Amino acid sequence: MRLSGHDDRIDDLAEFAKIGIGTLRYPILWERVAPHVPHERDWRWSDRRLGELERLGIAPIVGLLHHGSGPSYTSLVDDGFPTLFADYARAVAQRYPQVNDWTPINEPLTTARFSALYGHWYPHAADAPSFWHALLNQIDGTRLAMAAIRRVNPNARLIQTEDLGETFAIEPLAAVAGYYNHRRWLTWDLLCGRVVPGHPLWDEIATAGFADRLRVIAEHPCPPEIIGVNYYVTSNRFLDRDRAHGPLPATGYHDHVAARAMDPPPAGLSSLFAQAHERYGLPIALTECHIGCTRDEQMRWTYECWQACTAARDVGIDVVAFTAWALTGSTDWDSLLTQSRGHRETGAFEPTGKTLRPTAQARLLAQLQAGDGVAPRDVHPILATPGWWRRSHRQSAAARAGTTAPSRPLLIVGATGTLGRAMAGACDVRGIDYVITDRATMAVDDIGQIRATLDRHDPWAVVNATGWVNIDTAEEAAARCRAVNGHGAVDLARECNERDISCMTFSSDQVFDGRADLDYHEHDPARPLNIYGSSKVTAETGCLTFARSIVIRTAAFFSPYDEYNFAMQVERDLRAGSTSLASDRHIVSPTYVPHLVNACLDLLIDAETGIWHLSNGESLSWLSFATRVARHMAVDPANLRSADEAALGWIARRPRRVGLTSSRGRMLPDLETALDDYRRVRAPSIAI
Repeated sequence: MRLSGHDDRIDDLAEFAKIGIGTLRYPILWERVAPHVPHERDWRWSDRRLGELERLGIAPIVGLLHHGSGPSYTSLVDDGFPTLFADYARAVAQRYPQVNDWTPINEPLTTARFSALYGHWYPHAADAPSFWHALLNQIDGTRLAMAAIRRVNPNARLIQTEDLGETFAIEPLAAVAGYYNHRRWLTWDLLCGRVVPGHPLWDEIATAGFADRLRVIAEHPCPPEIIGVNYYVTSNRFLDRDRAHGPLPATGYHDHVAARAMDPPPAGLSSLFAQAHERYGLPIALTECHIGCTRDEQMRWTYECWQACTAARDVGIDVVAFTAWALTGSTDWDSLLTQSRGHRETGAFEPTGKTLRPTAQARLLAQLQAGDGVAPRDVHPILATPGWWRRSHRQSAAARAGTTAPSRPLLIVGATGTLGRAMAGACDVRGIDYVITDRATMAVDDIGQIRATLDRHDPWAVVNATGWVNIDTAEEAAARCRAVNGHGAVDLARECNERDISCMTFSSDQVFDGRADLDYHEHDPARPLNIYGSSKVTAETGCLTFARSIVIRTAAFFSPYDEYNFAMQVERDLRAGSTSLASDRHIVSPTYVPHLVNACLDLLIDAETGIWHLSNGESLSWLSFATRVARHMAVDPANLRSADEAALGWIARRPRRVGLTSSRGRMLPDLETALDDYRRVRAPSIAI
């Protein structure tokens, strides 16, 4: 919550209400309210949020512990944990007696695995007795908490969440898969009093020393009113011993995402709903629906899960709710929170500092909320393509797939340039249908070709990735540069606007004079020093008169897929033992092209407009950037030299300081991450 900014933005709740959310899983976290001493509680943050939810007419499902062990004076393997937790739950219920729905502890089984079996989270245990201890402590904590809550509010309901992935395997590993498939039900089996002698896991848990606790739990069950299924693309697993995937780990098998390893992929959520319904006969909610991926894939996953929910209802399974998790995104889940890299997974809303920006995912949720019969193409043409987990090339993770039905394409103008090729490559991976044109097919300074191309393809959006790119030669061909970069870009934007098509135009840091002491925001006035920058100002001014235009200011491209960029040149020079020249007086914001094009596609899908500054968020000199490239690529920087404009052969005047920052929110990872990604892609080529 702190990393997304929600901690300080109570106005987020009003944004959630606008898309039709009437019930919200919301945290009144133990470690926030009583961090140091059990009975010293600070309710200020929670009071304001619960009051605002009530004002907005949103019913909370209150969570008290969401992974981890809670405050520092206890832990999942502390024998006093259940009673301490129940005492906190009683205090919350007394403070907020109007709350009817509760998830005291999210995913007890998953939390116990990550904290006490795999050692990822506190208390970092990695043995079976600690795992069972942590799980049973959470189950007892939940039972005692609900008893305490119901003494305050007899109508309180338990909505118990757990990840419900299924494990598949080759025949020799069938017993291993069977064990995991029994274990995945344990949270609900325990709460429902089903773990008794004869249960597949009774003997193992009892042998670990917990037979008496199992008996008490079975004699005093606390079955949930709603089974909360948390489900992800990665939830279903496949086990094999194929050494083509590398040496076998200590477990003796490889563990894969089933959607990538199995052909056809497993049935997924529909099958899990049927299994849970048959096992418990209780109402079911999809309590987490998320994929850590691009905007289009998030929307495809959401829509597929929504369809699974409605299909289950149609056959008599009581699916009562669908949860878009998490609304403001999450951070560092790619490492299960074991590293602090600031890796963001977007949600339905993107934090922009003091506000939230609704994405296309938010619009999809609003449309689904408004009516069950919404067709995917009514939301966005990209939904005509299935998600990667359904595409024929999903096992290679990076191949273009055809759509299941004809779809309006994205039109990319500029087949020969760095941006155009990168855009097409990103669309290949993301399954976005596109048409890409070169100058012979559609020149942006030929209005007839523009109109004919737009009418022929009827795109949902256009990316203008063409134009004059050489800053120095523009000085000698000013009229031609202005015709292509300026007037042609405006003509294309105008024709798109008349057809109600979004148009993305690329601009540059060269629109600024570099005299500011700080980095430039979107609202800062443009004052170019050279012809190239002036042509981009012409494009910006003209394009932004049209409602469907978006202008991307960016700078200092580097990419592992393009031989003609600064980073590649530095690396080549240094590996060859040659001197590499760079300015130490000109400040720029390097931009990793694969990150840039993915952010641009997200903004197009979101139907955003206006000016956006996109870079990897760090301003430094060209020489400092060259040094960073050398360090990441493990080459000796000794041959790097500072050089002035004349030595570099620059003809056009360059602004001295043109770092780009944004008032609209950060869309790209940081520069360190970008350089790491660059190195990972380049490393195989270097080895060859």
